[in-house]
Amino acid sequence: MHSVIPTPEQLAWQRDGLGVFFHFGLNTFHGKEWSDGTLPAASFNPTELDAEQWVQTAASMGAKYVVLTAKHHDGFCLWPTATTDYSVASSPWRGGNGDVVAEVAAACRKHGIKLGLYLSPWDRNAPSYPDADAYDEFYLAQLRELCSNYGELAELWFDGAGSQGREYAWDRISALIAELQPRAMVFNMGAPTIRWVGNEDGLAADPVRYVVTETEFSNYTVHSAALTEALYLPPECDVSIRRGWFWHPDDAPKELDHLLAIYYRSIGLGANLLLNLPPDTRGLIPEEDVKRVAEFSAEVRRRFAAPLPASLRALGGGKWVASFAAPVTFDHLRLEEVLENGQRIAGHRIFAEAGELLVDAGTVGSQRIHAFKAATARELVIQLEGEEPELASVTAYLAGVETVPEIKYLAPTEAPD
Repeated sequence: MHSVIPTPEQLAWQRDGLGVFFHFGLNTFHGKEWSDGTLPAASFNPTELDAEQWVQTAASMGAKYVVLTAKHHDGFCLWPTATTDYSVASSPWRGGNGDVVAEVAAACRKHGIKLGLYLSPWDRNAPSYPDADAYDEFYLAQLRELCSNYGELAELWFDGAGSQGREYAWDRISALIAELQPRAMVFNMGAPTIRWVGNEDGLAADPVRYVVTETEFSNYTVHSAALTEALYLPPECDVSIRRGWFWHPDDAPKELDHLLAIYYRSIGLGANLLLNLPPDTRGLIPEEDVKRVAEFSAEVRRRFAAPLPASLRALGGGKWVASFAAPVTFDHLRLEEVLENGQRIAGHRIFAEAGELLVDAGTVGSQRIHAFKAATARELVIQLEGEEPELASVTAYLAGVETVPEIKYLAPTEAPD
């Protein structure tokens, strides 16, 4: 299969659309975003950890998968690894017999949510890290544990932060993934099948191209990683519901309009959204975050609760007609592209029956959502740009909302200590 044609697993991942990140670890207990691998393992002691509450919160907002930080840059492992003592096995939590990864995996199985794991290549605790060959063996052993012991994984998340100029054994890492988790999406490094959108604000930009020749390396460098050939790599937009990735007592969830703005500028542009919900020192998603998630998901569902599907016919030359059974009034349109043969739509314009231009935009992809002043029409004319472009569906909605909210502020980032 050609590299610019998506695999069935990539298409399935794109159809999932929404995922949830869980940043949790020693940083949670010290008010840190980054730590250097010297925080004591004994300080990890969530008093009420309930992975089912985490996963239920994700499921309640319509998320199809979650990604857990099994090991962040500090090297602390949320599972009892055989590779290091710097793990939950050296903490008082569950009497040293706990396994956060196992508890999240069990909750995912119970609630029908796919599991992804984040394993930082950069490790600020491992004594072997300065020795590339020794650390590669160490890292491969950790990855083998995670890929062998927790069931099927939907995603493996490799964060480039801290790894500028460092080469890991990606050929062996990729071979291990192909052996143990061949269906898992691989985020951004090694032999990626999905890529980072390029910022930590959760925002894509039109056009959203699925075929690229390089990937952005991390939020803390301008470096990009060139690919040996163009690849089909749909983007994932990661952002935290709070300013920080880990829980902080003086932080608060983003406002509803900010989350809605992110939704339109990620999922609404044809990218996936990975929204971080950081558990607190109790080991629970805070009540105010759960409430904001409920408000957000309720409003998204309200806006798209009454679909008005159109029938489609192609007229040739990239021109399509979307017909409704009767005249409909709408202020939102959702378009979907046929992607089995690759991304073909480079641009599109949508006209009402009187020739009024409603939309002039770029890519469509897995889905494209438009909001505009309410219009009434029985037919729409859609002019597509690209090589043999094909629409899968066009659906109208009357949401009572004609504009996309503005972003009020962007989440700050923190450089390493």
